[in-house]
Amino acid sequence: MDLSAAVSATASTLRRRPADLLPFYFLGTAVPVVARMGLFVALAGTYLHYELTGRLDDARQALAELDLTPPDTQDPEAVQAWVDSAAPALEPLASPTAILLVAAGTVVTLLLALLTYAAVSAGQMSAVAGRVRGGRGLTAGIAGVRGRWLTFLGLYVAEFLLWVGMSLLAALAIGGAFLVSPFLGAVVALLALLVGLIVLLLVRAVFAFAPAAVVVDDAGVVGAVEGAGGFIRANPVDALAYLVVAVGVLVAVSSAASALAFVGGGAAVALASAVVAAPALDLLKTVLYGDHRGVVAPVEPVDTRLRDQFVGGVRRGWREMTGFVRRTPGLHAVAILVGVGFGAIGWLAVDPFVGAVTTSIESRLVGHLPPTAALNFFGNNWSVAIATSFGGVALVVPALSSIAFNGLALGATAALEENLAALLAFVVPHGILEIPALFVSGALGIHLGIVSWRAFRGRLSREAFADALENAFWALMGVGVLLAVAGVIEGFVSPYYWQPFL
Repeated sequence: MDLSAAVSATASTLRRRPADLLPFYFLGTAVPVVARMGLFVALAGTYLHYELTGRLDDARQALAELDLTPPDTQDPEAVQAWVDSAAPALEPLASPTAILLVAAGTVVTLLLALLTYAAVSAGQMSAVAGRVRGGRGLTAGIAGVRGRWLTFLGLYVAEFLLWVGMSLLAALAIGGAFLVSPFLGAVVALLALLVGLIVLLLVRAVFAFAPAAVVVDDAGVVGAVEGAGGFIRANPVDALAYLVVAVGVLVAVSSAASALAFVGGGAAVALASAVVAAPALDLLKTVLYGDHRGVVAPVEPVDTRLRDQFVGGVRRGWREMTGFVRRTPGLHAVAILVGVGFGAIGWLAVDPFVGAVTTSIESRLVGHLPPTAALNFFGNNWSVAIATSFGGVALVVPALSSIAFNGLALGATAALEENLAALLAFVVPHGILEIPALFVSGALGIHLGIVSWRAFRGRLSREAFADALENAFWALMGVGVLLAVAGVIEGFVSPYYWQPFL
């Protein structure tokens, strides 16, 4: 199969049943939400340690006696004097137990990120392989998480160790050559650079196709590397073409992200990269490798126009979201209780800093550009909603932590706001859509957590679990509609209408 045919097959597969594949890529956006649980637990333990030992009260009393108003940053001496005066007040917080807890939480977070990423990647590629073979992607992905996560972890560790080993060898060779003579060292360094570029290309090509080999051949780490190497030897043009496409997509996404980040719209590009570019590239390399193995099922082109498919998807998403809200009032009550409760905690927690540390909605709106701001608000909020919902798959807790974290941040920000009336006036127009949408995503995360627990216990079939993931995907399309409208209002209306009156 040439590259053109593979690209057509990829587009048709992605368009034919997006809800049978994209939920696993939505789950990929939730990896940080799941991983940060290690750090959240450590911070909670640290807070409890401070409270039980009285260190937090000591710090509060010391801070209450200080003037925490930051000096003019143009005066370095004043800034240094301010830091020196505040440092003793924070000394009670620098206990060995707190440092140990935070360090342990950081390590656990990194381990959770690695393990979760391996499991999600196994599900993504297994779902892709299921679709390429003409089966149901979600059920294949669920099976892949359980059966292949360790293999994917092994692939990532093997590639990392390979890079470390090659770097050490190159460093030793160059260092040894420089000990002999500077000229020889320069020659060896140049050769190492040239050889390194070739080796980099080959290694990256092998490990780019190794995940496809795992899911197509049902291979282990060694078998996947051998299969990927065999594919590259047999189809060097296809392999090179894929790498060119992948690099082109990476450059395009990076350029778009950089351009939009400059004006505040990078969140939408990051989301599109995670849920559009990533599955398309995974599909493309799996189609190429699967054709090499003769397992690609025929894919008929989609006759429906893209516009009609989009409109139909929006309508279905709205129906799924409203139906979910009607069916699960209890879950929504829990989400609201957690969000509002932690909002109150955030408000109370920053009380010692009120007046000394301030936030200002008016200063944050300086340089506001409505089109890019609307796009960024939508991209950021929908990313949060997706991550909250699918983070719940990890047995509810990450979804609850996401609701709590956002409530805490909003409560603290409101408490520190120097013009609360302006903040309320800004939030109300878009908040009547945005806040309920985020609560829906929280309830959806709790629902998926309950479903995943039942599936883990063997009380729910793989097909039923796949149905729940697919329904959640469509419900998030409805949430996206709400957040898109809220983003437009927040970009074009909320910053302006109240200013003549306040």
